Amino acid sequence: MKRQNVRRLLLITALLLFPVTIWYFSPYLIIRSALEHIMNGSSIVFGLMFIGSAFFGRVWCATFCPVAGLQECAFLITDKEPKQGWRNRVKYGIWIVWGGAIAACWVIGHGNFKIDFFYATDHGISISNIYAYFIYYGIILLFFIPAVISGKRSACHYFCWMAPFMIFGSKAGQILHLPQLHMSAQKEKCISCGKCRKACPMSIDVPSLIPLGQIRTAECIQCGSCADACPKGVLHFSMSNKMPSK
Repeated sequence: MKRQNVRRLLLITALLLFPVTIWYFSPYLIIRSALEHIMNGSSIVFGLMFIGSAFFGRVWCATFCPVAGLQECAFLITDKEPKQGWRNRVKYGIWIVWGGAIAACWVIGHGNFKIDFFYATDHGISISNIYAYFIYYGIILLFFIPAVISGKRSACHYFCWMAPFMIFGSKAGQILHLPQLHMSAQKEKCISCGKCRKACPMSIDVPSLIPLGQIRTAECIQCGSCADACPKGVLHFSMSNKMPSK
């Protein structure tokens, strides 16, 4: 199987498992559990996302995120590029407000500190009753409708509450000069065909970054689609702490 086929297989598998795993990505359950001084599954998962992204960037978004798999299914309906710019910053505002709410709940909460990875699940299963499906399908529509209306992975760009964990984790890795997975470019080979931009699921203007020698941007998810689409082998994965030249 080619790399992109494997990546899509993993995304679709994650989507099919979403009724089982949805509570492990729940922003609400973090707040609810904080009031009881419990570190729940989603807080642990988001913490691991932050740590992992210090080395591997947003690979989670490219390979394992269930709602990313849902949005890539929407490519069958439309593959237009979403408007970005200031819209990409909305997710940071959401994340800051949410983070403040979590901190406040830990302060005003009660009980002894404990860890319960399976908090609010039934034997580890998230969707264990009919009422939970209303929440499940609400999340499905929240990510699917923007992808259809606004374009490719627009929910990832605009309001995904998981993305900032990985973006900030990646920035922390850069500050600490950790080796990080990224896409390197041999700019002298580029023929400006534009296939890399067309293949990018995040609608990144890859050709404009190739002269820098690296594709380093907060919206890059290290999926490798640009490298696989390039007819001249300009792009390839690299693991280093070297930043692009200005």
